[in-house]
Amino acid sequence: MATRSSVTRRDFVKGAASLAVAAPTIISSRALGDDKAAAPSNRLNLGFIGIGKQASGHLDNLAGKAETQVLAVCDVHSGRRERARNVTEAKYKKLERASDGIKEYNTYQELLDRKDIDAVVIGTPDHWHTIISLEAAKAGKDIYCEKPLTLTIHEAKTIIDGVRKYDRVFQTGSQQRSSGPFHEAVQLIHSGYLGKIKEVWVGIGKTSKPCDLPTEPTPEGIDFDQWLGQAPERGYNDILCRKESDPSKYPFNPGWRDYREFSGGYITDWGAHHFDITQWALDMDHAGPVEIRPPSADQTDGFGASFVYRGSPVGDEIVVTHKNVVYEGEGTDPKTGKTKKLKETNGIQFIGTEGKLFVSRSTILTEPDSILKEHGVPDKKDRVEHRQNWLDCIKTRQKPICDVEIGARSVTVCHLVNLAYWHNRKLNWDPQKWEFPGDAEANEWRDRQRREKYQLPNV
Repeated sequence: MATRSSVTRRDFVKGAASLAVAAPTIISSRALGDDKAAAPSNRLNLGFIGIGKQASGHLDNLAGKAETQVLAVCDVHSGRRERARNVTEAKYKKLERASDGIKEYNTYQELLDRKDIDAVVIGTPDHWHTIISLEAAKAGKDIYCEKPLTLTIHEAKTIIDGVRKYDRVFQTGSQQRSSGPFHEAVQLIHSGYLGKIKEVWVGIGKTSKPCDLPTEPTPEGIDFDQWLGQAPERGYNDILCRKESDPSKYPFNPGWRDYREFSGGYITDWGAHHFDITQWALDMDHAGPVEIRPPSADQTDGFGASFVYRGSPVGDEIVVTHKNVVYEGEGTDPKTGKTKKLKETNGIQFIGTEGKLFVSRSTILTEPDSILKEHGVPDKKDRVEHRQNWLDCIKTRQKPICDVEIGARSVTVCHLVNLAYWHNRKLNWDPQKWEFPGDAEANEWRDRQRREKYQLPNV
């Protein structure tokens, strides 16, 4: 890296972009210079918008990288942003890294106005993702945005258009694309070892409901109107925006995710993971299902909706069903050699003409066992940690492993499933035109009303 120490940070990024045609899709951090000796002029300056539970992990990871420098944090909760600043400054002190101090902001616009910030990490609740991502793209920032990427189908199409227009490097925080046994599962399916895929069963939990929480006094230091953003005006409740400043003390799943004004429930939460892997495995990252079916009239447990893919390279017509139990039986895990009884409610089962495969974050099994034993060789040589992949691609100006279109199309599948539950009727979908053909009523469901001062920006 010494040969580049005389150039500015932006010249470094610009120079790397000019080499993008010759550069590999993924390069290791070691190829960028010694992990402990990166020159400040070569570091990417980062800002963090939304410092809750998930984003705190991103902050800890990215602040510790030699090729980055955190300059600012933003949150509507003064305690959270103060804590994030203190923790990060302490980290830099321990690393003996020079820092001019990390600035705190209440509104994301203030942070995006800074010309010295190259890229942002967005970890807000779901209903804020699209607005902030579009404003960040317009401000010339590269973006890492948490999943599920949007609140509506219209937002999904708009976020693709905005990121493409402003030519930003955008990573969706669907980290299953970079970890766990999912690569191996996708390789087995793409290689044809299951034969033609006929069915997929996905376990992810249930949809969200209208918010009915009572109003509580708003704690000092929380800008709750800003937290609400585009959502309908209502009073504060701690379940929606925790008063505690330390996100590590929050429940594992954020309370706001249960409510439709802010999220699509587990359908968009875990669906943005498992439906995403389904799209990947079916080689439909740039398309989607064409038919969505509500559950049968006698199924009232919150499961049973399904959707249909046609024209996938791995199957002619594939029916994907949202189920409670997706795998049940006794199986031998070839990774451990242990036989165990399974009743899996979280994961994906692919059913083909020649075999079956179940995959979750901790398990991969096939029926027959021989498929995995003989052919399940994970190719790890090109696997890079998800956030590192984003940083590497900022320098090469190539698309990361979970580019904006992948994230937007995966969350659109989630929205389609939710619409089937909420309106209880069959829907036909054109994934290329982003519309329900000849269905005026359903096309109205692609978006929702927003409060006047929180409209989507023009792109």
